[in-house]
Amino acid sequence: MTVQNWWRGAVIYQIYPRSFLDTNGDGVGDLPGILAKLDYIASLGVDAIWISPFFTSPMADFGYDIADFRDVDPLFGTLEDFDRVLEKAHTLGLKVMIDQVLAHCSIEHPWFRESRQNRSNPKADWFVWADAKPDGTPPNNWMSLFGGVAWTWEPRRGQYYLHNFLNSQPQLNFHNPDVRAAQLDNLKFWLDRGVDGFRLDSINFPFHDAQLRDNPAKPVELRTGRGFSPDNPYAFQYHIYNNTRPENLGLLEDVRTLLDRYPDAGALGEISSEDSLTTTAEYCTPTRLHMGYSFELLTNDSSAAYIRCTVEALEAKLTEGWPCWAISNHDVQRAVTRWGGQHADDTLAKQLIALVCSLRGSVCLYQGEELGLPEADVPFEALQDPYGKTFWPNFKGRDGCRTPMPWDSSADAGFSSVAAWLPVSEAHRLRSVAAQEAAPASVLHAARAFLQWRKVQPALLYGAIAFMPAPDNVLAFVRETDEQRLLVTFNLSDAAVEWAGYPGTDLLDVPGMSTATIAVHTLHLPPRGVAVSTFNGQG
Repeated sequence: MTVQNWWRGAVIYQIYPRSFLDTNGDGVGDLPGILAKLDYIASLGVDAIWISPFFTSPMADFGYDIADFRDVDPLFGTLEDFDRVLEKAHTLGLKVMIDQVLAHCSIEHPWFRESRQNRSNPKADWFVWADAKPDGTPPNNWMSLFGGVAWTWEPRRGQYYLHNFLNSQPQLNFHNPDVRAAQLDNLKFWLDRGVDGFRLDSINFPFHDAQLRDNPAKPVELRTGRGFSPDNPYAFQYHIYNNTRPENLGLLEDVRTLLDRYPDAGALGEISSEDSLTTTAEYCTPTRLHMGYSFELLTNDSSAAYIRCTVEALEAKLTEGWPCWAISNHDVQRAVTRWGGQHADDTLAKQLIALVCSLRGSVCLYQGEELGLPEADVPFEALQDPYGKTFWPNFKGRDGCRTPMPWDSSADAGFSSVAAWLPVSEAHRLRSVAAQEAAPASVLHAARAFLQWRKVQPALLYGAIAFMPAPDNVLAFVRETDEQRLLVTFNLSDAAVEWAGYPGTDLLDVPGMSTATIAVHTLHLPPRGVAVSTFNGQG
C-alpha cells in the first residue's frame, strides 16, 4: 500500500555525487557509485535520498550550472545509470528526490548561447538583459552572492546580463511565460521518469524586479546573513529587488499544480532570504511547496536559546506547511566542527543526529553525518570551490564539507582508485564506514539504532511541538500526538546537568545515545546527554 505524504516526518539522506563513490577511476564520484551503496543507505533507516546535481554541466559551480536539464553529465554516467539507481532505490523502499535549479542555468546552455547573439533571436528575452547606464556602468547596484557585481557585459548584444551567483550562471527571465513553461516541462520530464520529488535550489530567486530598482543599503551592524559572511559585498544590501519577489508565489503554485498530477510527489524548497522563516511560511502551503528549509540552523549558534527561538519562530508562522530541518549540507561547515570545535567527540556527533531528528518536521542528513565527520582542512592549493577562492582566507569555501566519503581506511578511503578531486581527510579515514561497522559504540551504529527507533515513535514522526522551561544549556520540548506524548531533553553542554523537579515520568531507552537517569524527581543528564520520557503534564 502506498504511504501518502511519505515526506512528512521523513529522514532524507543527501548525496553529493562528486564525493560519494567513484567507480570508473577518474577521481570523481558517479551514479554507479550511488547504486553500489544504496544497500548501505537503506540500512541506516532513512526514508529517501536527495541527489545533488548530476546534470550536464561545465562544472563551474560543480553541477549547479546546468547546460542540459534533461541529461546526465558523462562525468556521472548516463540516464540509464540514473534509471538503475531509481529502480533499486524503490526496491529498497527508498524515495528519490533530485535537485532542480530553476532560476539560472549555465552559459553553455543552448538557451543562453542563442540569447546572447543579438536582441532579436527567439531566445532574446529568456534571460535578464539590460542596457548600461549612460556612463557605461551596470543597470543597478545588485551584487552577486559569490562576490562582486551581479552584471556581466555581453558585447554581442551591447547589454549586461544578470547573474545572482557566478557570471557563468545567467539568470533566467521568469517574467517571460515561455521560460516558466520550459522549466515546468523540465520538472515534468523527471516526474515522468519516476522521481518522487525535488529539492528546489534557491527557490526564492527565480523572479527579479522588472523595474530593476536599486537595493537599499544595509547598515554595517546588520551585515550578517545565512550562507555569506559580513565581508561579502552581498551583505551590504537588503535584497528586496533581486530575489524573493511576490511573483514567485504564482510560480510555486504552478509547480504544485504539476506535482499534484503525480501520486504523492513532494517538493522541498531551499530558502535564503532577508527573513527566511517568514518566507518559508509563505512558500509552504497546501497550494505551494510541501516543505521548506532555510539556513537558520546552519549557523554557528548552537545554544538552547537560539534553537528554541528559531523553531518557535517558524512554528508560529508556518500554520499550514511542513518544516524540514538540516544542520549540515554541502554548503556549510560540518556541524560537528561548527558546533563542537576542533576537538569535538563522538558523543556530540550522536547527539546532533538525535536532536535534528527529534524536531517537528522532516530532516535532511548529509552524507557522512552518520559517521560524525568533522570539517576537513583543505589547503588553498587544493581548493576547488570558486566561492572559497574569492574570499580566502576569511572564508575558506565549501570544499571542507565536500571531501570524499570515507568507506575504508586505505589511502584513498575506498573512494577511488586514483587521486580524488579533493584530498581525502586523514581524520575521515579514521572514521570510515568499515572502521565504524566494526566498532559497536560508533557514531554509525548509534545513528542507525536511533533512526530505526524513531520510526516507531509516532510523536517524533508527526507530533506537535511545545518547548518547556529547562535549566541552562538544556533544550526540552514535548512532542505529542493523540496516541503518544514525549518529553525530549538534550544537555547541550560538555558538563553534567541536573534538572530538579523534572516533569517527565518513565524514561524510554534511547538507543545509541548517552542517556539520563532519574532519582527523586531529579533528572541527571551526562555531558551531551539525551532523555526521552513519557509526559503527563502541561506542555
